[in-house]
Amino acid sequence: MPDERRHSRPARPAAVDRVAANGHRWPTNGTSPEAPRLPAVDQPQTIDYAAVRMLRARVSAELTAALRETPNVSTEHRQAEAERIAARLVREHVDTLHQAGQPISQAEEHALLDAVAADMFGLGRLQQLLDRPDIVNIHILGCDNVRIEHTDGRITVGEPVAETDKELVDMFQVLAMRAGATERSLSSTKPWLDMQLPDGSRLTVLMQVSVRPYAAIRRHTLMDVSLEDLRDRYGALDDLICRFLKAAMAAGLNIMVAGLADAGKTTLLRGLAQEIPDREQFVTLEESRELGLHTTGRHRWAMSLESREGHGSRGADGRPAGEVTIMDMIPLTLRMSVQRIIVGEVRSREIVPMLQAMATSKGSLCTIHARHPRAVMDRVIELAMQHGPEMTAELARRMAAGAIDLIVYVSVEDETKLGGRKHRYVSDVLEVGGMSGDQLVTTQIFGPGPDGRGVPRHLPERLREPLLRVGYDPRQLTGYIQQGEHNYGAWSSQLDTLARRP
Repeated sequence: MPDERRHSRPARPAAVDRVAANGHRWPTNGTSPEAPRLPAVDQPQTIDYAAVRMLRARVSAELTAALRETPNVSTEHRQAEAERIAARLVREHVDTLHQAGQPISQAEEHALLDAVAADMFGLGRLQQLLDRPDIVNIHILGCDNVRIEHTDGRITVGEPVAETDKELVDMFQVLAMRAGATERSLSSTKPWLDMQLPDGSRLTVLMQVSVRPYAAIRRHTLMDVSLEDLRDRYGALDDLICRFLKAAMAAGLNIMVAGLADAGKTTLLRGLAQEIPDREQFVTLEESRELGLHTTGRHRWAMSLESREGHGSRGADGRPAGEVTIMDMIPLTLRMSVQRIIVGEVRSREIVPMLQAMATSKGSLCTIHARHPRAVMDRVIELAMQHGPEMTAELARRMAAGAIDLIVYVSVEDETKLGGRKHRYVSDVLEVGGMSGDQLVTTQIFGPGPDGRGVPRHLPERLREPLLRVGYDPRQLTGYIQQGEHNYGAWSSQLDTLARRP
């Protein structure tokens, strides 16, 4: 599923600005626990990091001296001057090695220059990993424990990304201050960090509360994806679910995408959002930017809003000065004359203003974590109860009934530990039908078939008229529903999992 590329980024030389511009993919192949240390593809050059530290110190010293008489130099000028000095000093270093009988290749020279530039402007040794399109996720436990997940499902162990844990933390602290559109912090008073990296990846850092500093980088390799892509290329939908969801978006239904972590909720949300007409304006709200709908070029009027951390003293409400949360921004979006509000992930008490916004809008979208489809409403009520003492379970249930039209559940079967692959697919589509007495009514339009993937189960009731008005007749599902246990929907073949093989 696609991911976003941030519109603003910290100054970095072109030497390290080669991050792949693909979008987020759903990995397809298995992983072996006995995989080699580094993948055979795109093998990185060996880099002398002692030389990198020495060259960076020399570049910094010369840059400071060169700009001493120019106090108000622009970021662009400072970057250009640093690039010029770095290129000269690396060239001189390479010449010295040649004269000493230690020649290095041109590729190694370029890698050394990239490493110096990355150490000054990027993510240091991590930059090499971020520049590789075959890597999906990176987990770092201390400076020398690096776990790499590849697009083909393999797990490998990478080289150390810093000399010490302190150097690793220092790198993330500097990054937090300069890399985001909204400034972040990582300190003893706030020992965690959640932000988007310049290439669109998601970074989470923990320190002090863990034995060693920990960082997770979630890569996004599918930024621009459609429902047809998820059907034809990734096997996440069949044609029946694809056409139903396209009609639901055309009808302006409010959709909540649910599933476990790493199930593909964000990717499916991007696919749904691609159905929004390009002339329409809408707002996305995120803790840290991840959706990237404003970067694909498809939606000129997409407005991306990101929460902001507070700093310094606390006000009368107990919140840090300058803090802006998703809950703060949702009421503001209602004054922007937009029909749709998209929340990347609902995970706290912002669920209440989100439901209020959905109740007064059309075609809004959000994602939520839940272990199984029938637990989604329990999760909604649980989060709503955090809103305050005035919230009751019954009130939360009625708010959800009046706001949500469809719940789309994305399932994931992870067989990588068995030498298989991850299978991601839509297993359930539930219609929220309102209240019957004090009970919330749902109808399972699509439910798990013989292999777990969604197949037609019942016809929609409350949503029949809105779907008919956009030219979609739900009665086309009747024939599949009547097939009973032989109902495989429009999936072209049975899901090939290790668990189902004889």
